[in-house]
Amino acid sequence: MTQQVPVCPSYRMAGDGPLTLVLLHGIGGNRHVWPAQFETFVAAGHRVVAWDMPGYGESAMPAAPTMAALADSLRALLDTLGSSPLSPQRFVLVGHSMGGMVAQELMARGEPFTRDIAGLVLCGTSPAFGKPDGDFQREFVRQRTAPLDAGKTLREMAEAIVPGMLGEPDAATRERARALAVEAMGALTPNAYRSALQALVGFEQRAALARLVVPVLLIAGEHDANAPPKVMARMAESIPDARYVCLPGAGHLMNLTHPVAFNAEVRAFLATR
Repeated sequence: MTQQVPVCPSYRMAGDGPLTLVLLHGIGGNRHVWPAQFETFVAAGHRVVAWDMPGYGESAMPAAPTMAALADSLRALLDTLGSSPLSPQRFVLVGHSMGGMVAQELMARGEPFTRDIAGLVLCGTSPAFGKPDGDFQREFVRQRTAPLDAGKTLREMAEAIVPGMLGEPDAATRERARALAVEAMGALTPNAYRSALQALVGFEQRAALARLVVPVLLIAGEHDANAPPKVMARMAESIPDARYVCLPGAGHLMNLTHPVAFNAEVRAFLATR
């Protein structure tokens, strides 16, 4: 049987430099949910890339609704970005929520899949979700697909979900972040959302944390109920070279609502590596 070659997902790219930051969004995001990160890190002399996860934006649906298929697509993206002799060959993966899980899934494979990855920034994420056929996981998927089954749109769902992910920014920042996050989730197709949920509930890489051989920055949000600070603090304890920070006042969407503090932590991490 001929092995299917992963298709490179669509992405946005700006800047140039010896290090490429690859921004990996969460289940309700897309390539456009990193405005402050593009501005800051391009100005700092880095190449910055944000993908549309398979099934999102202009990216084709994944070969299968699994983390393994998403990790294959991430590797295809890195191969594409590093294919030219003139392109930077070292990457820092910045994974938010589900994007952080995709990054962990790839790193768990070890060499040669991780040969050009210099570091990880994991924000608002966790090392495991469990088994896809568990009672909790089935109920999790049921609760998140029930509104779709009842005829609601993803935009309507986003209007209800997003406010609880914003933490405590100032009013103007909160409204900008809310509008951008609702727009991103509203642009999803139901099939892409369902596929992502199926991949999410099958994620389990706790044992791989101790094998990470690159520096890792873990960023939690004080008010993040999706990936509570205590979960990320425990993650840091299992990683050989880890720094853990918790952003005061931030919720799950900390890169949107607290971009100055978020970017400062990432810049400090890059400067020491």
